[in-house]
Amino acid sequence: MSYNHPENDPKYIGLNVNAGIEKPEAVNADSVERFLKKGKRQILSPDKYVNGILKGNITILSQAVTLVESNKPDHQKVAQEIIIKCLPHAGNAVRLGITGVPGAGKSTFIEALGKQITGSGGKLAVLAIDPSSERSKGSILGDKTRMEELSSDPNAYIRPSPAAGSLGGVARKTREIIILCEAAGFSTIFIETVGVGQSETVVHSMVDFFLLIQIAGAGDELQGIKRGIMEMADAILINKADGDNLEKANLAAAQFRNALHLFPPTGSGWNPPVLTCSALENNGITKVWDTVTDYITTTKANNYFQNRRSEQASYWMYETINETLRYNFYHNHLIKPRLPHYEKLVLGNAMSSFIAAHELLATYFKSVGNE
Repeated sequence: MSYNHPENDPKYIGLNVNAGIEKPEAVNADSVERFLKKGKRQILSPDKYVNGILKGNITILSQAVTLVESNKPDHQKVAQEIIIKCLPHAGNAVRLGITGVPGAGKSTFIEALGKQITGSGGKLAVLAIDPSSERSKGSILGDKTRMEELSSDPNAYIRPSPAAGSLGGVARKTREIIILCEAAGFSTIFIETVGVGQSETVVHSMVDFFLLIQIAGAGDELQGIKRGIMEMADAILINKADGDNLEKANLAAAQFRNALHLFPPTGSGWNPPVLTCSALENNGITKVWDTVTDYITTTKANNYFQNRRSEQASYWMYETINETLRYNFYHNHLIKPRLPHYEKLVLGNAMSSFIAAHELLATYFKSVGNE
């Protein structure tokens, strides 16, 4: 379903807005089927996937993640069984959300911090949400090409996922993939977003620590970020604090510290610090990780950590209900063919938007009641 914008009316001279594209599946079901059958691969039983995941088998983990990302009913049935059986083994990792303006050096920072974690004996999973190609629906940035050292580290697992038109570029299956990665023994989970936008709210609802990466020298730094995102941040990091940019980075850090003083106290009892680092030169990386561990220790001591995880679990239950209802409504056999007709009536002022919606919903509830 494409959407034509009213701004394309001839009366708006010189203004043209491209029509939106239909939201594609997170993973094309046919592609998943071909992937599983390639080399005589077939869908295993849920128990075999779970046993492989619990043993830390990356190949089995990747195949299970592929099933989770698929929207094909039989794939989802197996995936949900895997998740249920992995759930008792999950929850022990530190979940870190990383966001920032494009060009802030997120991938370079993730590689630097990731190498420190794996070098200290930890296991790291990086769930990098890539923008999607409108033609192939696949990832177009390719984080593995931007994290060459980390991608070859045996204690690291990088999973680029195409955003595929979902809210703010965040793959809707990310939370379920976190469960699988934790069951596989990964002690730290990074979730990287494509940039600053609505996706941050979604990522914030599934992580323990939310890190906002900024850079200096790109104009008025405080104008480049939304207040709401700054309020969500548990720490702000000024990256690329090296060379001629060092003085600008320190100035930007001072500006952010002053801005944070104006915000109300956090519910966690934690005062978000503003740090500087150079991921390229590997300076200040240890301080960032020390900040994360201090936050985890503080919030576990005052019970905020567990309370927040409980809130997140509740939030995702309702989100799953809403998403399932929405999907079932738009794919209902009576609703789908009626939508163009009602849209035409609304656009022609023959029916109000509210009456059209009410009639469609009544049709849907009636059809569900008769099933």
